[in-house]
Amino acid sequence: MRTFDVAVIGGGINGCGIARDAAGRGYSVALTEQNDLGSGTSSWSTKLIHGGLRYLEHYEFRLVREALAEREVLWSIAPHIVRPLRFVLPLHAGLRPAWLLRAGLFLYDHLGGRKRLPATRPVDLTGPLGAPLKAAFRRGFEYSDARVDDTRLVVLNARDAEVRGAEIAVRSRVVSARRVGSMWRIVRRDLRSGREEEIAARFLVNAAGPWVDRVIQGPLGRSEARHVRLVQGSHIVVRRLYEHDRAFIFQNADGRIIFAIPYANGTTLVGTTDRDFSGDPADAAITEEETDYLLRAASEYFAEPLRRADIVWSFSGVRPLFDDNASTAQEATRDYVLKTEGGPGEAALLNIFGGKITTYRKLAEDALAEIGRQLGARGRSWTGTSPLPGGDFPVDGVAELEAALARAAPRLAASTVERLVAAYGTDALRIAADLGPDLGHGLHAGELRWMVEREWARTVEDVLWRRSKLGLAFSADEVAALRTTMATLTGSLDDAATGPATAAG
Repeated sequence: MRTFDVAVIGGGINGCGIARDAAGRGYSVALTEQNDLGSGTSSWSTKLIHGGLRYLEHYEFRLVREALAEREVLWSIAPHIVRPLRFVLPLHAGLRPAWLLRAGLFLYDHLGGRKRLPATRPVDLTGPLGAPLKAAFRRGFEYSDARVDDTRLVVLNARDAEVRGAEIAVRSRVVSARRVGSMWRIVRRDLRSGREEEIAARFLVNAAGPWVDRVIQGPLGRSEARHVRLVQGSHIVVRRLYEHDRAFIFQNADGRIIFAIPYANGTTLVGTTDRDFSGDPADAAITEEETDYLLRAASEYFAEPLRRADIVWSFSGVRPLFDDNASTAQEATRDYVLKTEGGPGEAALLNIFGGKITTYRKLAEDALAEIGRQLGARGRSWTGTSPLPGGDFPVDGVAELEAALARAAPRLAASTVERLVAAYGTDALRIAADLGPDLGHGLHAGELRWMVEREWARTVEDVLWRRSKLGLAFSADEVAALRTTMATLTGSLDDAATGPATAAG
């Protein structure tokens, strides 16, 4: 039986972030994920690295400060998948007044130690910036946050963890975990072969996201009250709504906000919703009510109303918020809570409740502090200065890297060059050295092989909807051809269809 210092259940951003940090400090680590990396909450986000402007209204100043500080940290270690983004906030008569927004944005600019990101400024929306909006919206503010390729952030953390010695097992489920003195005895099952393996670990981390309570009640065999509040957030992806590169943040009369963000393949992402959810998080799907809400809320601002015919894709995911007994899903805290248990001489368990993608690295550092207290501290904080794979270039070096890739692979279209740099950073040059044939829309055999051999991709869904967003471009025939090609690389025929969410029809 193999023995590890730390076993992690869950291959989302928190689990992979903890595995990376722990492996980098010299702990032996085994991570188990029942599906694909980032296939749960981590791939259904609004794709933002942000402080959470509206959380200021709920007095979550510690969370906002931490998140604001993390924006530039994550940008510096992953400048390929994290990019600055300017947000336009139109003033809406009858909602939050200009003085309140100005005060909130002043605090937002100064609370988190902003250095490189531009400051807030008032903007005139009667010109090109406000061209897509109704004439009533004449003034507003523009402020800074950042966008992220959420699933790639998960995968890159897992890759770096593996490079540093962690074992990453995908499509494997922990079926039991029991204490035997100072060790955990963990049985996990390979969901493709059915084979089971028992491993031992000195410390167990339950980072299963929306399944965290199910792990407690299932493999851990406990009957406990609910710890997380499951909140469904849904998004729609629509035709491109405007030409400039800013995002919009819109206030709504119900106190909520939604975003409209330039997205992949010439589209616009609109979201998100907040509604309580019950059932299996894997079954989450956007509802008619949510679709109508997003269309109606966006149409309050855009001069051309959004219609169902504009939707090209939609997706929905479940956020595992810590259950603080808030009266509504919107008011529930976005902060994380770590709970460690285990007495002297007893194997320790860390359960993770809540959290958001922006603060995953800080959450991991807090988890390592708990691990260090139990197993003995090793090393110091390091993940904020060591780049993620492909991120070893300056934050202002994107254009130079794109030019280098274009020279190395002159047959690539400019859009493919941009996509490869945004996904792989400096590793794009390694992929370009052996591109092979184009399998459709700039996805070459060399890139597919990279995803399978280095990024744990096993299905068409993994490739088209998580490691890239090329599912928005691939036709049904192209998907079928790609599935056949993947079978030669993985040794099995993927039975996934066109995508994991709702396609417009």
